[in-house]
Amino acid sequence: MSDIMEKNKLHVGLLFGGNSSEHDVSKRSARNIYDAMDKTRYTVSLFLLTRDGFVLSDAASQRVFNGEDEATVAAEEQAKIDSANPLAPIWNLSQAKDIDVFFPIIHGNLGEDGTIQGLFRLLKKPYVGSDVLASATSFDKDRTKQVLTANGIRNTKYVVVTPANRDAMDYATVQAKLGTDVFIKPANQGSSVGIHKASNEQEYLDGLADAFRYDYKVLVEETIAGLQEVEISILGNEKPQASKLGAIRVPEKDVFYDYNNKFVDASGVTFEVPVQLPAALAKEITTMGLQTYAALGLKGMARIDYLVSKDNVPYVGEVNTLPGFTNISLYPQLWEASGISYTDLIDRLIDLAIAEFNREDKLAYDFVPLDDHSAASTYQLKK
Repeated sequence: MSDIMEKNKLHVGLLFGGNSSEHDVSKRSARNIYDAMDKTRYTVSLFLLTRDGFVLSDAASQRVFNGEDEATVAAEEQAKIDSANPLAPIWNLSQAKDIDVFFPIIHGNLGEDGTIQGLFRLLKKPYVGSDVLASATSFDKDRTKQVLTANGIRNTKYVVVTPANRDAMDYATVQAKLGTDVFIKPANQGSSVGIHKASNEQEYLDGLADAFRYDYKVLVEETIAGLQEVEISILGNEKPQASKLGAIRVPEKDVFYDYNNKFVDASGVTFEVPVQLPAALAKEITTMGLQTYAALGLKGMARIDYLVSKDNVPYVGEVNTLPGFTNISLYPQLWEASGISYTDLIDRLIDLAIAEFNREDKLAYDFVPLDDHSAASTYQLKK
């Protein structure tokens, strides 16, 4: 009987870690997801992506999960693999047989930028979350804003600074466009890494210098007066649903919700889940969230962050396609407040991944061989 039960379980490959600044955050998320998964329904293989981009085996990943030093385990594992093999960094994925669905929870670079999604597509396996294009677009704050603006979805005014135009985009020029107080953000980065508020030329130059450590494209955004940070969780594919809303309150001295008060010392941060807002404002934020989800072509899940001005005007801030699942992460908290438990949320995400894979699998591709252009030589290929 136990063998039959094991065969009926879905085999989930849980990937976490990565080479971004959110490596340790991802490990916390993966731990929580693993603990919440219904082990009567799933067999789980763990794959830790090290900071230098090497996928550890399930056994080695379990060792790290159980408290062993990651660097030591990684060094031992890498010594076993032929480094000359072009597939060496992902070789350990081949050691887990019959994966039914992948669950990536690699925050930031490689996980949310479309990279890992492209790998899953090559492997012809379902995976939780959005596809290559939607992930890449949403990860790039500039591209996200372009899509939002094209679809009439309100977002903050901004300029883009690159190495090519850096000298021309001095503080006086930016100030004339956006005002005295601005926020500086790497275009492709998460968890508030490299973000600075600047109110004078020196702060602007210092913030820009730090942001360029993380990306060659930097956004400089206007500051919203009387700022309130509100978040919403979205779940689904073609017919997504929105959660109740939540708000983040940070100590006044911290200015904004930065990496330190997210993950290092959150003692001064409070969450309102759900938050009570005027009905019209709550409805507008929810509508904007579903519109944003559709405009970006998102699937599975996303957390959308808003900036709300003192006169209750909401602006879409950022879109997170693989939001955190740490103990203080709002994505699962908002669903809990909306009536979906942590374990049920995991089930739904996996079901959505399989449903989207099956939908995409129905698509056909036609081609005509170059040596024969007759209609009879047209083939239909399925993925």
